[in-house]
Amino acid sequence: MAAPAALHLWTGWPHVLRAQQFDPAALDRVFREARLAEEIINSGGSNLLKGKIVLTLFYEPSTRTRLSFEFATYHLGGRVLSSEAAREFSSAAKGESIEDTIRVVCRYRPAAIVIRHYEEGAAERAAAVAADPRTGRPIPIFNAGDGPGQHPTQALLDAYTIWRVRGTLEGAAVAVAGDLLNGRTARSLCYLLAKYPGVSFKLIAPRPVQMKDDLLAYLRRHRVPFVQTEDLAAGVRDVDVLYVTRIQKERFENQNMDAYEQIRDAFSVTSDVLALLPQNAIVMHPLPRVEGPHSELPISVDADPRVIIFDQTEAGMYVRMGLLKLTCAVDRTAGRIAR
Repeated sequence: MAAPAALHLWTGWPHVLRAQQFDPAALDRVFREARLAEEIINSGGSNLLKGKIVLTLFYEPSTRTRLSFEFATYHLGGRVLSSEAAREFSSAAKGESIEDTIRVVCRYRPAAIVIRHYEEGAAERAAAVAADPRTGRPIPIFNAGDGPGQHPTQALLDAYTIWRVRGTLEGAAVAVAGDLLNGRTARSLCYLLAKYPGVSFKLIAPRPVQMKDDLLAYLRRHRVPFVQTEDLAAGVRDVDVLYVTRIQKERFENQNMDAYEQIRDAFSVTSDVLALLPQNAIVMHPLPRVEGPHSELPISVDADPRVIIFDQTEAGMYVRMGLLKLTCAVDRTAGRIAR
């Protein structure tokens, strides 16, 4: 279904499945709505989603993504139904397909469905069958992470955080560090920022968890400069943004755990590493981070004003409010946002 002519929204609207759906004009619309969301919360909330129910369907653990979507819904006057351990406590445990689950819940008239799944491509499978049985119109699907695939709403909040600090995304020199093989947040952010002129990347990762070839091919195809390195200290020099991700233990479960521990122990953004970072740079992390002496971003560096990880997670609520507004409170026939 095409987006209303009067609104420049994203490719594939109303679903949010991949970062590549968003061009700079669509991002500008999302950012403006996120700014308005901050004002909505400060003024006591809104009734834009009054009478609407958002379903959060999570087959993998989540804290920030699930709760920020749920808070976003409540701040807009809507309600939430949540299945936070759907892999174990839904009919998926009996072998039900994602398509059948979505067809069933669509019969209950949700305004939108937020889904996190352990299989790459699950959100797209859900979107293919998510429709209101009365009208045939699509019910918005938000991809809240699909295995090692993508996490587009995280990329949007990350880009919004950078934009709030720098005032622009153009010309940003971004170091992305950590588990880039399995890190869906890092992949999504690279896809998103690659749309902007002058952006460049340093992809910093131990050899076993370096970025997949498909993302590298995308950057080459769009002539986005990047370098790959295993040297964390060298990679953080002369960048505007350092985006750190954890080494994902859960993706190593069927592999050699000794390899995981070796990679984890060798990778940490300590105060010594931050000393090499420009003073006007920012340090981001999608969280969660590993606790204790093997943390990729120890809590001891949190006092550094360049570390803005909690501002970043707060921004997630504003961006998700904006996305819910742009999908669930749009007058499709008039081509405008309901007020």
